[in-house]
Amino acid sequence: MDLFSVEFFSALLTIVFIDLILAGDNAIVIALASRNLPKDQQQKAVIWGTAGAVGIRIIATLLVVQLLNVPWLNLVGGLLLVWIAYKLLVQEEAHDNIKSGNTLWQSIRTIIIADAAMGLDNVIAVAGAAHNNKLLVILGLLISVPIVVWGSTLFIKLINRYGWIIYVGSAVLAYTAAKMITHEKSFHEFFDNQVIYWSFVLLAVVITIAAGLVTNMRKNATQQKSSESH
Repeated sequence: MDLFSVEFFSALLTIVFIDLILAGDNAIVIALASRNLPKDQQQKAVIWGTAGAVGIRIIATLLVVQLLNVPWLNLVGGLLLVWIAYKLLVQEEAHDNIKSGNTLWQSIRTIIIADAAMGLDNVIAVAGAAHNNKLLVILGLLISVPIVVWGSTLFIKLINRYGWIIYVGSAVLAYTAAKMITHEKSFHEFFDNQVIYWSFVLLAVVITIAAGLVTNMRKNATQQKSSESH
């Protein structure tokens, strides 16, 4: 992949978008972990906690990028990413178990540990979008960091106001997952046909979004019946 090619920049944009879509939980973790600190220390906790978390994430992603060369791992990673894309639409994450620190170091440690535990989806998604390009991984994360740190709150507000953004994000993840599966060496000849390739990619996106919509409709119907019975 050439450094200034359209393919390179489209992959970089995909990685930045994935980072932003999956940044909601990170913003919540950062806010909860540093909420008990004095205001002058809150910013330090955010900066150092995020720096530590991103450092670990870069290392983890680079390791996953290397592992994707192992036979059948693109298929496994792609299927896992489809599941992540689906869960993004239907998840109801509880953050009650994230304790806020009373000292700067406790808050930084909480942010790093919580991010590492929750960052698997991000690592797999970025590794899949990078197509074995380490520079893309590092650039994507470095571009995303300042946006995540200072723009996550705004992004959460946008998601809460415009629910369709989550569906766009899920579609991008499903698209990345489908491309990961098509890059599996064992399927190379099968997906050489462009009609089959794009049909598969489109089908993966449509099925993921449709499954999320159906699950959410059923969930809303159940909640409505429950509230009416009370």
